Amino acid sequence: MEKKQVLIIGANGKIGRLTSEKLAKSEEYEPIAGIRKEIQANYFTDKGIRYRMIDLQDSVAKLQERMDAVDSVVFTAGSGGQTGFDKTLEIDLDGAVKSMEAAKNAGVKRFVIVSAIHADNREAWGSSGIKPYYIAKHFADRALKESGVSYTILRPAALLDGKGTGKIAAQVEDQSNRQIFREDVAEAIIAVLSDDTTIGKVIDLINGEQSIPEALSSLS
Repeated sequence: MEKKQVLIIGANGKIGRLTSEKLAKSEEYEPIAGIRKEIQANYFTDKGIRYRMIDLQDSVAKLQERMDAVDSVVFTAGSGGQTGFDKTLEIDLDGAVKSMEAAKNAGVKRFVIVSAIHADNREAWGSSGIKPYYIAKHFADRALKESGVSYTILRPAALLDGKGTGKIAAQVEDQSNRQIFREDVAEAIIAVLSDDTTIGKVIDLINGEQSIPEALSSLS
């Protein structure tokens, strides 16, 4: 069986690397690491993972070229905490939206984006320095819903390094002081790719007691 091609935009980030490595072991999917710098390529080629150069400052047409023969796009890119608000808007918002437009033009079947818990709740953003990040995620999510692409939006809580538990909770009403392992977010990404019932859904992710497939199947 020919494997489905999954382009991971932001593959050199922590979640991106985990997702790429896990997909490389899949019998159903083949990852393509979307990276911005050639120096990042060795990490993936050493693991037998193909890569494509993706610069979110490029045009929609250029991004579309990079999506040739791609079945699904996973968007895990972010400007990072060391950049200014201008880069947050350029990468987390405009880069995401351009990727959606490119995916639609390229005929990509699925688009999974990693957003952030509370991105849909302005009252939770406060006035902290992270507020522009929430604004970018909020409007990127909104654009994806209106893009015409078959989407899933994952909104993880505060991210933790370390070994995941394989157990999460989704759509929990009390989201305060919640966390989730990056490895479990990567597993959730792969799970939704294989689960068409998650198309068109926005899914909050926190540490919990259900296996990832069970948590996803419990969503209305």
